[in-house]
Amino acid sequence: MTYQVLARKWRPRSFAEMVGQEHVLRALANGLANGRLHHAYLFSGTRGVGKTTVARILAKCLNCETHGVTDVPCGECSACTDIDAGRFVDLIEVDAASRTKVEDTRDLLDNVQYAPTRGRFKIYLIDEVHMLSTHSFNALLKTLEEPPAHVKFLLATTDPQRLPVTVLSRCLQFNLKPLLPKPIVDHLGRIAEAEGVSAEPAALQRLATAAAGSLRDALSLTDQALAFGAGALRDAEVRDMLGTLPQEHLCELLECLADGDGAELLAAVERLAEASPDFDEALSELLAVLHQLTLAETVPEVFDQETPQSQRLAQIVGRFDGPGLQLMYDIAVRGRRDLALAPDPRTGFEMTLLRMLAFQPEAGAADGSPPPAVKSSTARSSAAAPSGPQASAVAEAAESAEPASAEPVPAEADRTEPAPAEADPTEPVPAEADSAEPAPAEAAGAKPASAEAVDWHALVEALGVTGMARALADHCEWAGQEGDRVRLAIDEGHAHLVNPTTQTRLAKALAKRFGDGLRIDIQVGAAGGDTPAAAAERVENERQAKARAAIESDPNIQALRDTFGAEVISESIRPKQ
Repeated sequence: MTYQVLARKWRPRSFAEMVGQEHVLRALANGLANGRLHHAYLFSGTRGVGKTTVARILAKCLNCETHGVTDVPCGECSACTDIDAGRFVDLIEVDAASRTKVEDTRDLLDNVQYAPTRGRFKIYLIDEVHMLSTHSFNALLKTLEEPPAHVKFLLATTDPQRLPVTVLSRCLQFNLKPLLPKPIVDHLGRIAEAEGVSAEPAALQRLATAAAGSLRDALSLTDQALAFGAGALRDAEVRDMLGTLPQEHLCELLECLADGDGAELLAAVERLAEASPDFDEALSELLAVLHQLTLAETVPEVFDQETPQSQRLAQIVGRFDGPGLQLMYDIAVRGRRDLALAPDPRTGFEMTLLRMLAFQPEAGAADGSPPPAVKSSTARSSAAAPSGPQASAVAEAAESAEPASAEPVPAEADRTEPAPAEADPTEPVPAEADSAEPAPAEAAGAKPASAEAVDWHALVEALGVTGMARALADHCEWAGQEGDRVRLAIDEGHAHLVNPTTQTRLAKALAKRFGDGLRIDIQVGAAGGDTPAAAAERVENERQAKARAAIESDPNIQALRDTFGAEVISESIRPKQ
C-alpha cells in the first residue's frame, strides 16, 4: 500500500477535528446553523494553520446531501466524499500563484453564470489570492460585488495586506492564528498513539516548538523524524535531526557565567562548536532557557520542575538574580539581531556570551555575599537595589546605628564611618573592607533574641540581596530571633513576595551574618509599617514636601505668578537626586 504522509492522512474532515482556531470555527458554525451565508469568505494566516482545510470543510457544509446546509457535514454522502478526494465537480480550486494573468481569471469567471452540475452551490476556492495581478483583481471585483445566488467564493492568503481594499470590503474576513506548542504536542501525541508509534514527550515538545505555530510543519517534521528514528520519536534523535543543542550545553554555559570563569566559558563554546550548531538557533534556545530561569526566579509557582532539565535549571537559578537574568536576556536578543554583522556566527555567539560575563550585576549578590571590590555601590544600586530616596533612607539608618550593638556591621569598601569623638576607644569601628575587624556579635557568633537588638533597615542594606529577595526584605519588619529561627513580619498587601525561592535566598544571606542552619518564619499580616520600604517612602515624602516648599517660596516663581498669572504644577516637582 502506498504510504500517505501524515499531513494528508490526518487532515481534518470536520470542524470538530480542527486543532485550535475556535474563534473562526464558532463564527462559521453559527452562520451555517442560522442560515446566515455570505457570498465571499477570506481566510488569512501563516502557512500550515488550516486556511485551505477550513475552506474545504466549509464547502462540504454547503453541499452535504444528507444534512443540507449544516455545520456538521455527514462525511459519507457522495458530495462529502468527493470533496475529500478532490474530485467534486462544483468545487473549483485555483492556485492563484500559477494563474496570475487576467486571461486566466476571465476564463475562470466565464462559467460563473451557469448553475452547479451536482451540488447545491458552485464554489470557487482561490488559494494564495494575493498573487493575482491588479487586472485580475479588477476582473474578479464585479463578480464579487454581485455574484449569482448559487456561487460562493472562498479565498485564502498568507498576505492579506496585498489585497485591494475593494476586495477586502466584499468579503467576510477570518484570521487564523499560529498555534501554541501545547495543542500541537497534544495532537501529535494522539497521532502517535493511533499510528502505534513510540514517542517521547520531550521529542513531541521539540517538534512542536520547531513548527513555529504551523500544524502542517509539525506533521511534516514528524514524518521526517520517524524516518530518521526508524519509526520512533526519541528526543535525542529529533534533536540531532533538527540540529538543536542539548540543554546540557546551555546549562554548562550558564554555570560558567555564574562562576565568572571566562576561560571555561570559551572552552565550553569550543566543545559546543564541535557539533557544528546553528549559532542563531543556539541563541534562540539560550533565550528560551533564560525565560525559564526568569520564571523560576520571579514566578516559581508556574515553573515546571518535573523534568531533569528543569531540576538542573532550578539549581542554577539561585546563582543569578532578577536584574542579572533580565540583562542577559536583553544581551542575547541584541546578539541574535546583530549575528549577521559579526565576522562569523561563532564570533558573534562568543561576543554575546562575553558581554553577559562583562556586564553581569555583582557576583554573589544572589546568595548574599559581599560585592567584589571592583564593583562600586553605585553600580550595585543602579542594577538591583532601590534607587534614590530609598537608598538614602537606608544609608541614614546605617550611619545612625551604634557600632557596639549586636547587629552585624557592614564593612563595605565604598563606605566608612569614623568613630564618634565621645565613643569608648575600646569599641570597634567600621573600617575599609581590607582592614575591617568583625564586630563582637559576629566574632562570638552571638544571636540577638529580641526585635530591638537589630537595626533591620541597616541590615537589609548590608545583606546585598537583590531582585525579589530584596523586595521581600524591604517590606518585612524584624520581629525577633529565637535560636536558629528568625521571625519577620509582612503586611498582607505584599504577601505575594513570600515564596520558597525568595525565602531561601534571604535565609542564605542572613546565615552569612548569624551562622549556618538559619531558618526564617514570616508572619503575614503582622507588620506594623516600620519596614525599610515604608521608611524610604517617608523620606521621599519629606524630600518632596521640602522641594515643593522651596519652589513656592522662590522669588522668581512669585514674580512669574504676579506678572503672568503662572501656576505651579505640583506633580512636576521632583527633589534633587
